[in-house]
Amino acid sequence: MGRGALRVLLGAAPGVGKTVAMLEEGRRLADEGRDVVIAVVESHGRAATEAAAEGFEIVPRRGVEHRGLGLGELDLEAVLARAPEVALVDELAHTNAPGLAHEKRWRDVEALRDAGIDVISTVNIQHVESLNDVVQQITGVPQHETVPDAVLRDADQVELIDLAPDALRERLAAGRVYPAARVDAALSNFFRLGNLTALRELALLWLADEVDSALQRYREAKGIGAAWEARERVVVALTGGPEGETLLRRGARIAARSAGGRLLAVHVSAPDGLRERNPEALARQRSLVESLGGSFHQLVDDDVPGALVGFARASNATQLVLGASRRSRLAALVTGPGIGATVIRESGDIDVHIVTHAAAGGRRRLPGTRGSLTVRRRVAGFAFAVVAGPLLTWLLSAVRSDESITTEVLAYQLLVVIAALIGGLGPALFSAVLSGLTLDYFFVAPLYSVTIADPLHALALGLYVVIAVLVSLVVDRAARRARAARRSAAESELLATVAGSVLRGQDALQALVTVTREAFGLSAVRLVRSGQVLYADESPGATDARPAPRDTAAEEAARTGAAAEAVLRVPVSAADSAPGGPPADPAELELHGRPLSAADRRLLAVIVAQLAAALEHQGLAETASGLAPLAAADRVRSALLAAVGHDLRRPLASATAAVTGLRSELPAADRDELLTTAEESLASLTRLLTDLLDVSRVEAGVLGVSLAPVELADVLPGVLDELGAGPEQLELELPPALPAFDADPVLLERVLVNLLSNALRFSPAGERVVVSASAFAGRVELRVVDRGPGIPADRRSEVFVPFQRLGDLDNATGLGLGLALSKGFAEGMGGSLEAEDTPGGGLTMVVSLPVARTDDAQEAPE
Repeated sequence: MGRGALRVLLGAAPGVGKTVAMLEEGRRLADEGRDVVIAVVESHGRAATEAAAEGFEIVPRRGVEHRGLGLGELDLEAVLARAPEVALVDELAHTNAPGLAHEKRWRDVEALRDAGIDVISTVNIQHVESLNDVVQQITGVPQHETVPDAVLRDADQVELIDLAPDALRERLAAGRVYPAARVDAALSNFFRLGNLTALRELALLWLADEVDSALQRYREAKGIGAAWEARERVVVALTGGPEGETLLRRGARIAARSAGGRLLAVHVSAPDGLRERNPEALARQRSLVESLGGSFHQLVDDDVPGALVGFARASNATQLVLGASRRSRLAALVTGPGIGATVIRESGDIDVHIVTHAAAGGRRRLPGTRGSLTVRRRVAGFAFAVVAGPLLTWLLSAVRSDESITTEVLAYQLLVVIAALIGGLGPALFSAVLSGLTLDYFFVAPLYSVTIADPLHALALGLYVVIAVLVSLVVDRAARRARAARRSAAESELLATVAGSVLRGQDALQALVTVTREAFGLSAVRLVRSGQVLYADESPGATDARPAPRDTAAEEAARTGAAAEAVLRVPVSAADSAPGGPPADPAELELHGRPLSAADRRLLAVIVAQLAAALEHQGLAETASGLAPLAAADRVRSALLAAVGHDLRRPLASATAAVTGLRSELPAADRDELLTTAEESLASLTRLLTDLLDVSRVEAGVLGVSLAPVELADVLPGVLDELGAGPEQLELELPPALPAFDADPVLLERVLVNLLSNALRFSPAGERVVVSASAFAGRVELRVVDRGPGIPADRRSEVFVPFQRLGDLDNATGLGLGLALSKGFAEGMGGSLEAEDTPGGGLTMVVSLPVARTDDAQEAPE
């Protein structure tokens, strides 16, 4: 008999439906004729779970007494004696009561499998052992019951039972997970929306990794070497050079294009360690890999291309990112194809990206304007004349005859033309003189002597020189025009880039500085104002980002005898100050490197004009952003005056009418009623003026706060007395051991009064407002829960703005300062006030305050 199979139903949190799904699967197997029993099911009193368990054969639990309590545990011996085909075992991570055969329930499951019984079980992601610390960071709750990862990996099937966090909270609020008495505490602690979302992501990622491992094991077992693009895996090859960071960021962007993409960086070093280029740079790049969420790998191999391709295949990589070669064309011609070409040839179905970088040469470098032909072409022309001349002489000597002089003359003439086309005037003249002398020495009588007996021979030599000069002039002019055309195209591209950089907005200045350095091939370009570097771009070799003093470089060069690097300073703008403000210091553009030609300076003037425009745009944007708060404040003042005019008029009018009526002869009952009206109106006026003063203090940042450890039980009685609310309107759900928290008792009382008065006003008849409290992760949360109409998510921020009533047309409700004051008071006490949806409908206002420090913490040195 073989070992039994294990199927685990994994959930992100309690209540997602794992147990019901297990029972439904057991019923399906039973309908197929399998022998299925319930070994243990924990229903926790949930009606849906108990209903799903009906009709199954249930193995009676084993009664165990522990600390005076009677517990029902899985009876392993009874299940083994029953020997079903399939056993349903709930809560795989459960810890058994002392005295049983195994300490953990997952060991009972292993025993059942060893007996050949298939098991279906359940577990939550917070009980996976490798994730225990991560779950505690998310929820703040340590998990003492865990299942080793090896047990889950050994399972034949792990299935995720998924439920959206909002749906789970609604299920919880409806009482389908925990009893009603535990709902609010659960919602405000473990079952927070953020906690559930993080746990759900954790469950999905853990299962995805397990699926990935299973896929890798299958490919290894079947000997499949080709990449399966289930998800992107990007391998970045690092050499330790300055291009590493560029390659890593490009690889991270490629990996981020698909969900679940992975970034792997690999460095191949030689067995003798001689290929290690820059250990410090590699260390920095390793840190960057980890910050980007990737992993770093070190390989030792003499065959770098083979090691890279082998690692990529072993990792099931879909993309391989390499840097462009730093070698020159001559070096590549001498040493053969580089690593990139070899990797491309051997990569097969893996996509290879060759990424250019600063170390491979500036891409926007402008062609020079001096000279028509490059030194390389002139050297090539002389080399051609030196090599081709003797070869041509040897060839013509081998076939020489009395009638071949015409062919010999034309052949040497062709040699001159080719030398002129390759190298211009110098090689052409050299070739012409050499050809003439060689022709006279070897092919014109008298042979083997340089004697010009016939004037026609001197004329032929002169014609050689004239033809060489004419052809050279044509070649030189064509080269000049080609170079001018290339420079014009490069300048046009540069100007288009400059214009696009300005249109891109806030990054325009940095883009312009970068373009300037690349275009002119400089070592560094800095935009400086008042001695401070605003923007800078430097070549990989430059390290000092400070502006260079005007005479420091020259003095240092004179002292050391070294050549000073040219520094050109160009004023950018003298009028880039804010309108109406003090004039700003003019900015300067510092250019470090080679001297600039006149053509370069003309182009630089265009870039400087764009820099000036970008600086002006930046100044205007800063001015506009500074005016926005003033406009908002002006709108608030207008609203304040309008609201104050209305809300002051009402209590003043009531008080005035009451006092006027008291002057006349009235019965005692009427006089008492008028006095009450006047008293209420003046009290309303006092509260209104107090609120106005308080909101002014909050917005001015001068709110006086006196923090002290506060017990909620000391604050609530005063709040309830002021509201006059009783048990028929309010329900208190307070834990017995709520810690003290730091708050100002007076301000906290005003916050709770405002929140409760709003909740009571909007709650439907017959629905009580719930006040609950809980401690979590070093903070105490006070929650005011109502079942009213709630507030749309896109408008919640508006309720905390002064003079907002969200469309409430009842002018008796006041200025709408209550929530604005409450938020300001809460933040002034070092806390926060947030609005959340109440599951099932309504609004929950959450006040979060820090737990009071202990005496030891207060006395600890800073």
